[in-house]
Amino acid sequence: MTAVLEFALDTARRAGRLLCEFADRQHTIGHKSTVIDLVTEADLASERLIVDAIRTRFPDHTIQSEEGLGDLGTVVPGVPHLWLVDPLDGTVNYAHRYPMWAVSLALAEAGKVVIGVAYDPLRDEIFWAERGQGAWLDCRGNGGARLQVSTAPRLQQALLATGFPYRLAFLADNNLAEFNAAVPRAQGVRRAGAAVLDLAHVAAGRLDGYWEKHLQPWDWAAGWLLVEEAGGTVTTLDGRPWSLQENNMAATNGLIHDELLNVFRHTVVGKE
Repeated sequence: MTAVLEFALDTARRAGRLLCEFADRQHTIGHKSTVIDLVTEADLASERLIVDAIRTRFPDHTIQSEEGLGDLGTVVPGVPHLWLVDPLDGTVNYAHRYPMWAVSLALAEAGKVVIGVAYDPLRDEIFWAERGQGAWLDCRGNGGARLQVSTAPRLQQALLATGFPYRLAFLADNNLAEFNAAVPRAQGVRRAGAAVLDLAHVAAGRLDGYWEKHLQPWDWAAGWLLVEEAGGTVTTLDGRPWSLQENNMAATNGLIHDELLNVFRHTVVGKE
């Protein structure tokens, strides 16, 4: 384990503990893109902790963070060292005390994620991956177990996860057509509301596949590496290699990938 990864793990844990301290308080809630796109004082406190830690330890690195305390508003291809920070993935869940939220950190070098960390404080589960070194899970300090994607061979045997954009009511391309097409073909489809945990659970074999549209790079970056390092496949919905500039993602155990993408290829927005 490299020193950079150890730093990311420690920082994610500290941010998670901070979020737990805020969790049972009455939150001050603001809105961003829509009335269902929330931000709380906990998001901001967690992001401040993470951004300050990165700037202190790696002053020459660039930061892109969800609440805007970092250096960039959008990913710039080719940045030598870029941290992608989601200080609280699942803010709506958090604000409602629904126990599905996490801290997400990723480090990209020249557009390729090399370190990914997702921390679920409520279960004390921390998922991490380092490029070329596999994906791992430490549950309650057990030291770490290597992750492997599931072996479900067909979509009808698969448990999937997805989500919907905050602009759901205003977008024609809002994932409802894809959802309606996938539900009768899969064993089940879940909508938990925290993308990095969905991807971590694909990496851990708890889910067999995941897809979503219209998220931001910090939502997907860590999970992208987790799934790939656990032996899974990550592409766009039309099958192209995934990158930080894409606005949709499909991530699976690899065995069901083509079948899932084929469902989407035959789905027209608003009508299957």
